[in-house]
Amino acid sequence: MSNYPDIPVIETRRLVLRGPEAGDYPDFKATFASYRSRFMGGPLNGYEAWMLYAAEIGHWAVRGFGMWMIHDKLTDETYGMAGGWFPAKWPEREIAWIIWPDKAGKGYALEATHAVRRHFYERQGWEGAVSYIDPKNLDSIRLAERLGCTKDREAATIDGSDAVYRHPSPSAAASGQLRDGIELEIDHYCDPMFKPKGMPID
Repeated sequence: MSNYPDIPVIETRRLVLRGPEAGDYPDFKATFASYRSRFMGGPLNGYEAWMLYAAEIGHWAVRGFGMWMIHDKLTDETYGMAGGWFPAKWPEREIAWIIWPDKAGKGYALEATHAVRRHFYERQGWEGAVSYIDPKNLDSIRLAERLGCTKDREAATIDGSDAVYRHPSPSAAASGQLRDGIELEIDHYCDPMFKPKGMPID
């Protein structure tokens, strides 16, 4: 049971998204100490990772939304995080994600991010969102594009070095073509016999 009852729980085909808790911290710390976090301000030392994790939890209290921890529905194992992020000086509300290094390439980020975007649009009334992505982070760029995002060259960036990918509007995200395409890809990942072609992507 979550220690933060005000954070909603989201369920998908394979996943349960819950608020971050103290027991989830070791995987978070290991990921942000690793090379995988290089596009998100890392690698971080132990103190920096702890402060960021505290901010992940506190963001829910300050903003009323935040990042969920991604759990396997059957085993409760954590796979990463996905959700909303809007710290001070961020130009716009962001939808963000990170998958633990050994869990990448299985579609967890796509499945989780599709669900949290729908939650923000349908339950919290968001009219749009962006994702700030390092231009060298090709995996996240491909994922954003699969979610229907387009690069917004006119939008304000965080520090001038990031690219802004704008998510489709609520009506566009709910349209049959985009929604069905995303959900078909998730269906493929849910098939234990499915083997993605090419390089693994989230």
